[in-house]
Amino acid sequence: MSDAAEATKKKESFFAGVKKEFKKIVWPDKVTVAKESAAVVVISVILGAIIALVDWAIKLGLVGILGK
Repeated sequence: MSDAAEATKKKESFFAGVKKEFKKIVWPDKVTVAKESAAVVVISVILGAIIALVDWAIKLGLVGILGK
């Protein structure tokens, strides 16, 4: 068997394995995806606000210590 034929057979085997593994995946339903996405957005906004407040407090502290 030539190298090209072996390479083609390996590719086919690889993609057949990938296809087989993809069939095993349990995909979440739309409700679960919506809930988890909303949770990510809410937590991101909350953490962004906390970081902004800490940054503002540090800035005020440094301006108070060092002057403007």
